[in-house]
Amino acid sequence: MGCGSCGTSKPGGCKSNGGCSTGGCNRLNVHDWLMNLPIADADGSCKVVEVSFKQGSRKEFYRNTTLQYFDKGDYVTVEGIGGFDVGEVSLTGEMVRLQMKKKSVDEFGAEMKRILRRSSDRDLESYRISKDREPSVQAKSREFARNLNLQMKLSEVEIQADGKKATFFYTADDRVDFRELIKQLAGDFKLKVEMRQIGIRQEAAKVGGIGSCGRELCCSTWLNDFKSVNTTAARYQNLSINQTKLSGQCGRLKCCLNYELDTYLDALQHFPDNADSFETAKGTAFLIKKDIFKNLMWYIIQGGSKHYPLTIQRVKDIKRLNAQGIKPEELEPVDVTTGKPKEIEPQFVDVVGQISLKSLERNDKRRKDQQRDNRNQDSRNQGARQQSPRNQDTRSQDTRQQDTRQQDTRQQGPRQQGGQQQQRPIQQRPPQNRPPMNRPPQPPKQDKKDQ
Repeated sequence: MGCGSCGTSKPGGCKSNGGCSTGGCNRLNVHDWLMNLPIADADGSCKVVEVSFKQGSRKEFYRNTTLQYFDKGDYVTVEGIGGFDVGEVSLTGEMVRLQMKKKSVDEFGAEMKRILRRSSDRDLESYRISKDREPSVQAKSREFARNLNLQMKLSEVEIQADGKKATFFYTADDRVDFRELIKQLAGDFKLKVEMRQIGIRQEAAKVGGIGSCGRELCCSTWLNDFKSVNTTAARYQNLSINQTKLSGQCGRLKCCLNYELDTYLDALQHFPDNADSFETAKGTAFLIKKDIFKNLMWYIIQGGSKHYPLTIQRVKDIKRLNAQGIKPEELEPVDVTTGKPKEIEPQFVDVVGQISLKSLERNDKRRKDQQRDNRNQDSRNQGARQQSPRNQDTRSQDTRQQDTRQQDTRQQGPRQQGGQQQQRPIQQRPPQNRPPMNRPPQPPKQDKKDQ
């Protein structure tokens, strides 16, 4: 993370106001782990210093002829093209020799430029003025290229500290005739123009950004050797060939596909060769993927959609059986969660006419029992209504009427014997539909006259 991300615009953890040993201020920093080791031969020590420009976007090697001691983060004035330039010391000591060997740079080459002096206040002031001009120059140069209909993209502009030379970094698919563009740039900015073409990966490294992993781009922080990446690396790692997911911000395949490729290649050596397909009783099985973490090989039978995870030993056994002309009946797949062989699944059997629909029979019996219980409940409710107080009052009134008629009949008998009254025929009433009485009739009451 750069210094501009904090509120003070200064690197945390150091007091140099522009550089720190943690590498947070520059890109592609190298930790000098030989810095505190004592040097036995001072005359044989490395006299070359690595200097970075534009916050580590570009690094060059300069010979220290003044034999001054420079710390990491010091600003030095070095030789430039037609003038001088100001850069920041990024590496000193024996680690510089290792870096030169890595980049195939001759330590004693005559073309290597020199460090002039430690930067003065005047050099730093000229350096800041030149850096402040870069955004406007870059925007104006893009406008010139667009007006000339040039198929190129200007990604970065770097102006020398003395303001006499400017380097334009661009990307293009084909060759570009930018002679007219150079004339316009040199005439408008009064600078010596140098056009330098870079690749699309170098452009992403200069621009920077955050990758899909959530970290800063590798090409912007530590990766400076870009190796070719192809889809074969994704196939070895069982990744889906999705151009959108496998591409980085540069539009090319991600460099991190090569990081674990060697580990996958070593693990795949334990898997059998020529096991892309084999014959079974159900048909031909084809290999779809290899799982190096669980040592499983996934197959699918032709014409089907079910996946069968098989162990490496099982695949070898099947290939040996096929060599003998034998087609196995079962693949014996394993359970992915437990790693144990799966149980044999029951095959389809025609049982039409042999199945007892017990569930339907139970439902029919339950429905009949419920209907019988409902009828019994209705009967009990009807009997309770017949024994209600209203019915009891009705039966008492009928009993009293019958008792009154019997008493009248007894009184008419003595009157007929005295001759005072004539016998009258008794009119019989039509029978009435009375409800049945639950209790026997009570005996008639006798009057005192009868006694």
